Amino acid sequence: MFDNYNRKISYLRVSVTDRCNLRCTYCMPCEGVKLLSHNDILSLEEIATVVEAGVKMGIEHVRLTGGEPLVRKGIVDLVKLISRIDGINDLSLTTNGQLLENFAKPLADAGLKRVNVSLDTMDSDVYRLMTRGGEIEPVLRGIKAAREAGLLPIKINCVINDSAEEKNAAEVAAYCKAEGLRIRYIHLMNLEKGEFSVVEGGDGGNCSSCNRLRLTANGMIKPCLFNDQEYSVRELGAKEAIQMAIGNKPACGTNNMTGKFYNIGG
Repeated sequence: MFDNYNRKISYLRVSVTDRCNLRCTYCMPCEGVKLLSHNDILSLEEIATVVEAGVKMGIEHVRLTGGEPLVRKGIVDLVKLISRIDGINDLSLTTNGQLLENFAKPLADAGLKRVNVSLDTMDSDVYRLMTRGGEIEPVLRGIKAAREAGLLPIKINCVINDSAEEKNAAEVAAYCKAEGLRIRYIHLMNLEKGEFSVVEGGDGGNCSSCNRLRLTANGMIKPCLFNDQEYSVRELGAKEAIQMAIGNKPACGTNNMTGKFYNIGG
């Protein structure tokens, strides 16, 4: 499944909820956000149907995101549904780690292969400020539980302001080295201004080789994070929405005036 720029589209990021149990300063305004209504959010079965349609068209890698995916009721059941779809080579999940300690083994048993965990500092006070009230200890316990459950390799997503050399990032890197974790540095981005860059240690942000589509929690297939285009799986059907997204995937990101990180999944 190739787009108009000969990029093979094989990766689907699925936002299962716009809700989150943290309020990170670079993701959400301090006053919170207007949440989707229950009826607008895709059911577990609808999500699995879209994923299955995508796999039949060439999707091989599925990543579950949010919001925070572990606050979605039935997330383990969803993983079980998706893991049964023949043709998926990699099923992963990105989490802030707050609930991972209790979910790691059930997720692994359901068929999840690996996790990415967001961690921007090792300082508990700084973490509390960055997340507006979160505690770092559950994240560290969650990482340990993920390792014990075999959700490997564990990758750490570390948001940076300027460079990987800044204090918080350097301390996270030292922790990752000591614990045998892989670190990815993600520069601060701005959807409305179109400010984005390549993920250091990962493959995101490189438009020339972008292989991904995104499914939002309310059923929109987006061909690009930094673009307003989206196609409703409820209105068009999963196959048609995916085909339209691929056919209209831009050569490069520009800006996104309608979406937010918390409801697209980054």
